[in-house]
Amino acid sequence: MEWFLGLGIVGLILLLLALVLDGVLEGVLDLDGAFSLPAATAFVSLLGFTGAITLAVTGLGVAPALGAGAVVGGGAAWVVVRVSRALMRDDQSHTDAAQRDEGLVGAAGAVVTAIPGGGYGEVLLNVAGLRVKLTASSAQAVPVGTEVWVAGVLSATAVEVRPVER
Repeated sequence: MEWFLGLGIVGLILLLLALVLDGVLEGVLDLDGAFSLPAATAFVSLLGFTGAITLAVTGLGVAPALGAGAVVGGGAAWVVVRVSRALMRDDQSHTDAAQRDEGLVGAAGAVVTAIPGGGYGEVLLNVAGLRVKLTASSAQAVPVGTEVWVAGVLSATAVEVRPVER
């Protein structure tokens, strides 16, 4: 049973080190592709702890405990890999334009290149703590220095603005 508990503890220690060192261990251990360090630690930890529990509760012996641990550990590793892939796929599905669509409408800024009525100029916006310079259009002429807010997103690099009325 000590061997199983040792495996479980080693898996948890590797997971803790992976969190603290943030990717350094993956480079050292050369774990690439579908087999990641979090999946490996999940497998080793649950192999050990499930084996120890199976051995203590059933008393069937090392082989059945090892088999039960391998099944549960393998399942945990599979779940970790699937969740990791889903999170990466979800993160990559958001394009820059989609993020701008959501975050730009209502953003405040100032005109830095005059906008002729129905034409294009430039605005400097404050978006999520960053200053972003974009092409801007307005139905009416807007002079340099005028405070504006974004009424709509025309493209990834162009917005429709309206002057702030106080």
